[in-house]
Amino acid sequence: MAKKVLVVDSDENIVIALDFLLRRAGYEVAVARDGEEALALADSFAPDLILLEAALPRMDGFELCRRLRQDPRYGECKILFLTARGRDIDRAKGLALGADGYLTKPFSTKELLEHVERLLTAGAA
Repeated sequence: MAKKVLVVDSDENIVIALDFLLRRAGYEVAVARDGEEALALADSFAPDLILLEAALPRMDGFELCRRLRQDPRYGECKILFLTARGRDIDRAKGLALGADGYLTKPFSTKELLEHVERLLTAGAA
């Protein structure tokens, strides 16, 4: 069964590129364009990994990460920030809130897929 990836980003060009890249790599993909939509979709889609932009409408990625990490239903879900916010303080905040990784835009598709694969196989028996 294909691993599920939830892409959370409001930039349509990023969403299209990530959707194509991840599906081509064999993942099942769902998309949310703001934090509140992502929170609702996480419940029904049950992602194995969330690719998360920090700057989102309606609820930013940091708040979404905090809420997901407080909910035991998402304890196994990996969170990888994929964001334009590249300052050290933003990276530290994302990791402190429980993210499993932090990549900044622009990103290499090879590097992104390596991170995704590493996160989704970590702990697999």
